[in-house]
Amino acid sequence: MPSATTASRLACVVPIVSCMTVSVEVSWWLDDITMRGTLMLPDGDGPFPAVVLVAGSGPTDRDWCSPLLPGSNGSGRLLAEAFAAAGIASLRYDKRASGPDAAESARALFGKLSMRSHLDELVAAVGVLAGHGSIDDERIAGLGNSEGTLHVLHYATSHQDVPFAAIVLAAPPGRSIGEVVLAQLALQAAQVHGGAELMPEVEAAAARYEAGQPMDLDERLPESVKMVLASFESPANLPLARELWAEDAADLLAKVEVPTLVLIGRKDLQVDATADGGPLEQAAAGKGNVTFAYPANANHVFKEDTRTPAEAAAAPGSGYNEDGTRLDPEALETILGWLGGALAYLRPE
Repeated sequence: MPSATTASRLACVVPIVSCMTVSVEVSWWLDDITMRGTLMLPDGDGPFPAVVLVAGSGPTDRDWCSPLLPGSNGSGRLLAEAFAAAGIASLRYDKRASGPDAAESARALFGKLSMRSHLDELVAAVGVLAGHGSIDDERIAGLGNSEGTLHVLHYATSHQDVPFAAIVLAAPPGRSIGEVVLAQLALQAAQVHGGAELMPEVEAAAARYEAGQPMDLDERLPESVKMVLASFESPANLPLARELWAEDAADLLAKVEVPTLVLIGRKDLQVDATADGGPLEQAAAGKGNVTFAYPANANHVFKEDTRTPAEAAAAPGSGYNEDGTRLDPEALETILGWLGGALAYLRPE
């Protein structure tokens, strides 16, 4: 089987041309596992600036859809379409634990998932993108969402054959993932009768986990809370889960040298503009290469959400991928305008 070093060898199906863009299905090998993605090209000959999109946590696929959430109208696909219309190519890919091959890949990856394995996926994807004849390999940006921002940061702060010209961090955690998870679980628990009173048990379980001990979950905890915590102990998710728990994007951001855009939506229920944005701004203090934006109505996946905070908290995950949802206009305008300067591209006439 080809190895990661042969990732630039593409297997493409017949391109689909639509709305002055070309969408090409691509595949490559990484550690004897097939990776799949979609290369979207603007109309014309190029060479085009480009963005590689990195999805968030769990079984989130290339379009930023998940079997855990209803709908197939993912923000990853919508962003790729918007980029192509603006003259920017993109590659979005299924992590090996997501997409159509997830079940088969999961068996091969059991107990092997790690921050390094995710970085290897991104390195391979960038190699595929840079190797396409229509791409300007000196103008490739990385755009990650949520957990994906950590993988983009690891790429940007390490030596790579194809360095990023710029990065976009969409909903990066400014606290350790463990702190973010506890804040999210507190929100979940508050929606269940008596759940808030059990948060000390959640915090005690987290403390045991951080000390390398079993969580030993209290049976009284809401099922939704137990499910999240148990996922961090699942053998299938190790060692990634333990590494991820301690990850801190603020530490990594301080080391980034390329132009960087940090976006956190004011309607994000998972990453908070103040609790996460504050530490990130402190980490970037004095760094002229980092720009911050806080779109007023953007949620965690940068869809427009005009509900009140209470309405959104009562239905977490709603408004992510359902038909009819759209990218938040302010967030999209910010991303496109910033990339226009960072990648120095000209919009097609």
